[in-house]
Amino acid sequence: MRALVVTEFGGPEAVRIVESEVPEPAAGQVRIKVAAAALNPVDAGVRSGVFGGAGERIGLGWDVAGTVDAVGPGADRSVGDRVVALQYGLVKPLGTHAEYVVVDAASVAAAPASVDAVHAATLPLNALTAAGALDLLDLGEGQSLLVTGAAGAVGGYAVQLAAHRGVVVTALARESDEPLVRSLGAAGFVPGGASPAGGFDAVLDAAVLGAAALEWVRDGGAYAGVIPRTEPAPVRGVRTAAVEVAADGARLAELVALLDAGVLTARVAGTYPLEEAVEAHGRLAKGGVRGRLVLVP
Repeated sequence: MRALVVTEFGGPEAVRIVESEVPEPAAGQVRIKVAAAALNPVDAGVRSGVFGGAGERIGLGWDVAGTVDAVGPGADRSVGDRVVALQYGLVKPLGTHAEYVVVDAASVAAAPASVDAVHAATLPLNALTAAGALDLLDLGEGQSLLVTGAAGAVGGYAVQLAAHRGVVVTALARESDEPLVRSLGAAGFVPGGASPAGGFDAVLDAAVLGAAALEWVRDGGAYAGVIPRTEPAPVRGVRTAAVEVAADGARLAELVALLDAGVLTARVAGTYPLEEAVEAHGRLAKGGVRGRLVLVP
């Protein structure tokens, strides 16, 4: 099979297509024939060496949508099931940017019925991250939340999930993105570069602004970041934490149900075949992508 890997760190040109043996599922695992796999900023980080692994062959890709085509002993799935999954792991020999991928059955959920595989592939990593960050904040109905980077994939899902829970959401995003974030459920809007008035019960920092975002949280409020172990130090009694996403099939199934119910919106910015992965990485590197770029084997 074909798979995308890096063997040396660098820019988009570091991405290579290699031929690899089709992986076999072990006990509790399934093999998925990949229909679509999202390209995320974490893939750019892996490619450029942010997470280490020098000298190793590192596979790219975390999200997958496709069809189960082999089942290991004890795995609670059937051949032919349409599924989505998250394959967690920063430094791994094969990722989901491939024609086949093996994942733990516990990370798998039935695919959404309301969208195609390309759109479904944008859900696992980004929606699980948004949901996990909101869990850390533990906001109740009527409380106030500022979401930075609200027009991005994680930020957009965070706006929708929080609004669905009755949280009053203010979005921080580019001025041109105001119609988008309001359509996702933001009650308030602050253009990027401006300073919010502050006093929010919490900030979900999808734009990775760090300590600067603490200024907008009331005393005793909460801050949640989206990159593990990078949260700023607490001040004024503000709780600070950063989400570490987990490959949780049961939680992913809940998010799939919300997508099918129209609570969540899967946004695709473009699709690329595997052989155009360098171009896809180049497009991501330019920034300003609304929705996810998706690789389609």
